[in-house]
Amino acid sequence: MSAASQARRMRGPDELEIVAFERGGFTSYSACGIPYWLGRVVRDRDSLIARSPETFRRDYHIDVRLRHEVTAIDLDAATVTAWDAETGREVTEGFDLLMLGLGARPLRPQLPGADAAGILGVQTLGDALEVAAALERDPRRAVVVGGGYIGLEMAEALVRRGLEVTLVEQRAQPMSSLDEDMGALVADALREVGVVLYTGESVTGFETSDGAVRAVVTEQRTLTADVVVLGLGVRPNVALADSAGLPVGASGALVVDRRLATPAPGVWAAGDCAEKFHRVSRRPVAIALGTYANKEGRTAGINLGGGYASFPGVIGTAASKICDVEVARTGLTAAEARAAGFVPVAATVDSTTRASYFPGASPVKVKLVADAGTGHVLGAQIVGREGAAKRIDAVALAVWNEMDLGELINADLSYAPPFSPLWDPVLIAARKAAQEVTAAT
Repeated sequence: MSAASQARRMRGPDELEIVAFERGGFTSYSACGIPYWLGRVVRDRDSLIARSPETFRRDYHIDVRLRHEVTAIDLDAATVTAWDAETGREVTEGFDLLMLGLGARPLRPQLPGADAAGILGVQTLGDALEVAAALERDPRRAVVVGGGYIGLEMAEALVRRGLEVTLVEQRAQPMSSLDEDMGALVADALREVGVVLYTGESVTGFETSDGAVRAVVTEQRTLTADVVVLGLGVRPNVALADSAGLPVGASGALVVDRRLATPAPGVWAAGDCAEKFHRVSRRPVAIALGTYANKEGRTAGINLGGGYASFPGVIGTAASKICDVEVARTGLTAAEARAAGFVPVAATVDSTTRASYFPGASPVKVKLVADAGTGHVLGAQIVGREGAAKRIDAVALAVWNEMDLGELINADLSYAPPFSPLWDPVLIAARKAAQEVTAAT
């Protein structure tokens, strides 16, 4: 819908007819806000909706067709075929230009009992309504499978709702987008709020009774559950485009150029289904983040409307929280940097979010990764209390602009005791990383 809106701004309804097929029942909502609505931090579900279908139809003259699932794309005939769930009929629509915002497909384990009632995903607002209905039945015990962003945020939501929460993660630590030493801090934060955490365990199945889930079975134990939330991550949803003949890249997402055009004339793709260029590793990646989807949608929409725009790439900046503990990362972790061919040095420092003497100062740990040869900043991870996560933005700009450690050390960041020590934790980490680079060379 970001692309459709931008295309409409470029060209009026007399110049460009826009039809939007949507499988679900909502448009333009904050999927990232769903765990906070379910956790009753956000009280009004409708506050997550940026623009309703009626708004698009009335103000943007976009023909939004809800509950229409596209089942086939014919590039030679320039048509799409969709199933109208309300009428039970198939419809076909021709096109001159085609924009694919297919999103990502949540991973669901192919395990015994995985289709039981009470095993829920949290990807769409429709999914959220199912979870909300399950929580209204007053479950006592919840098991979250997967320790990524959604898994952690849902664990927090369920704790806030008063459930006994267990989280199972097959890796050594939750949040695999962090290095393991920083992930260990996230594990500590989960345990601190009462989540029972089992790492290094894989789920092998689900016990059921009368069609409903009763327990999660791992390699080591059986965990009683009234409700199970899956947070196993997502993969680009490319099956429909792949069957139409559009190329899928090494990342598993659709191949697009900087303008978000696929190799097929007149066909564009953006968001979770489209490959992104990583500005540090210089490789194509598939990263599912709403920030990227919205920016890419805008870029594609400008091009659909006859203008010229390009999307410059990504560096993987993201943030999350587990109750009072904030987590953020940008660029490459030390492990990712090695895999990309760098010789990384990593410096980890402990500091405080405010001047140490100022009321409310809280611990914060910063891990900064740099290239041993050039001193260029490659990435960072931050875990701490209030005021920690948004510090990642300073490092993100350094990574984006290919700054070296000397430039970051002398960056003119703000200071006042209520907001930071005299030397911000990011700058302290940069100083230590510079020492590591000197020692390595």
